Amino acid sequence: MGILFEKEGHVAIITLNRPEAMNALDPESLEEFKGIWTEVKENRDIRVAILTGAGEKSFCTGTDMKKTPPPTECMASIYLNEGQPIIPYMKMWKPIIAAINGYAIGGGLEMALECDLRIASKKATFGLTEVKVASLAGLNGTQCLPRAIPQSIAMKMLLTGEMIDAEEAYRIGLISDLVEPAELMSVAMKYAKRIASNAPLSVKAAKQAAVLGRDLPLEHSIAFSHLMWGILRDTEDRKEGFKAFAEKRAPEYKGR
Repeated sequence: MGILFEKEGHVAIITLNRPEAMNALDPESLEEFKGIWTEVKENRDIRVAILTGAGEKSFCTGTDMKKTPPPTECMASIYLNEGQPIIPYMKMWKPIIAAINGYAIGGGLEMALECDLRIASKKATFGLTEVKVASLAGLNGTQCLPRAIPQSIAMKMLLTGEMIDAEEAYRIGLISDLVEPAELMSVAMKYAKRIASNAPLSVKAAKQAAVLGRDLPLEHSIAFSHLMWGILRDTEDRKEGFKAFAEKRAPEYKGR
């Protein structure tokens, strides 16, 4: 199978399973990948997702060009059909953690940029190298990279196509954690379980307020955050959280 899908408690683990092809996505695994993200989004029992690659060499290097035939449709048909790119399928308010085990190149880095936490092995390498082959990081790289790291460093990566190692990625804030290869999944799972133990609606609201508020004027983003707080005020989970705190026990959140 090109993609492995597992579930541990409230955590979904998605593994790109084509190590022989640097975990690049061929047409078959791409369609499988889309279906898995739909399951993650719609399954209310899943609260957090971890995305990683099989092996220690590569997280993902984007599209498998050797197995992807040239498009037969015109550009307008491809561009306007939202079912084509993978990124729209990853758009959700459930948190996504990237456990980056090796090369995150091209579309692989663009998928990692769509994740909320990026945890990387010390063996990881990052780059948007499309300009070297007369192309463009066309999924979200040109927009999301300058939002994730300082503008000047993002422009250097985009215009030169040069790659950076995990130490540099950590220094510039592209990744949140830098770990030994053997510890990667355990650290990712630690964060996933910690997030999943929190109230699901509150976690989604926090992500939504942060993501949507980022591009709003400050006073508007604050107002939106206040609105989200008001929406959460009367939920069953908020009452459970206060009750559990008073009773000095772990809360049992149900997402309502």
